[in-house]
Amino acid sequence: MERNHHHLVLLLLLLLRCRNAAFFGCESGSRAVRDQHRHPAPPAPVMILFCTLNSHKVDMSNLLGGQIGLNDFIFAHKKGRPKEVEIVKSEDALGLTITDNGAGYAFIKRIKSGSVIDRIQHIQIGDHIEKLDGINVVGKRHYEVARMLKDIPTGSTFTIRLVEPMKTGFQGIAPRKGTAGGKPGKQGYGSGKETLRFKANGNAAIEDEHDDATQCGIDAINSLLDSFMGINDSELATQIWDLGSNKINSMDFAEAIDASDLEAFGFTDDFIIELWGAITDARQGRYKR
Repeated sequence: MERNHHHLVLLLLLLLRCRNAAFFGCESGSRAVRDQHRHPAPPAPVMILFCTLNSHKVDMSNLLGGQIGLNDFIFAHKKGRPKEVEIVKSEDALGLTITDNGAGYAFIKRIKSGSVIDRIQHIQIGDHIEKLDGINVVGKRHYEVARMLKDIPTGSTFTIRLVEPMKTGFQGIAPRKGTAGGKPGKQGYGSGKETLRFKANGNAAIEDEHDDATQCGIDAINSLLDSFMGINDSELATQIWDLGSNKINSMDFAEAIDASDLEAFGFTDDFIIELWGAITDARQGRYKR
């Protein structure tokens, strides 16, 4: 993966759709993948730690590599909260696998189960390594940072300064623990007929499958997203449906959009009216499955 950042993989006029937490941007004129880490879209002067392909999660199996399709989404993970952790190097190996984005940011790709680092809850996959005992390692390659960690004497204590990826409303989602009548301590993954629903307040839960009217409304919203914005995202469509499902008019719906994290998308008034039309049509059973 590390070598892929240095390959020229894009034609000059290839247009990439980039999803950066709260906004969409289009990037053209960029040829190298590592350029996407520096500036995936023109709008905001943000610091990008790394990018994932077709997944908003901090998922190292979906790191941006050398193969990008015309229909792919690039999710840019920005710098979030810094943190300093004091570590006792009680073993020769810390249990870290480090990579970098090709633009000066080394970050944690894997943590070995049962290792020194695995026992420290504050250190997570995706954390950017900024300093080691006060020494700035920004600009160093992953193997240089790994060598510095290896050279720390066993038994000594050192301080690592990390910067975690900025958290979004979609982070930290997991299945509910246990099910009715199930065995204690076992995770309940449902019957396969439940749906992971993203709420307007940023929470998520596994709930019963949508009824026909709800599903038709979500499908219609998703179709509008695809037509107007080039986005096919059932999770976003479900969130929009949840915002409007209990509203009585388009003004209340628009206010709910503005008061949510969806406000950052900058939906036009005309588009909000189209979305509201899809919601009311679904409520009244005008869609047929």
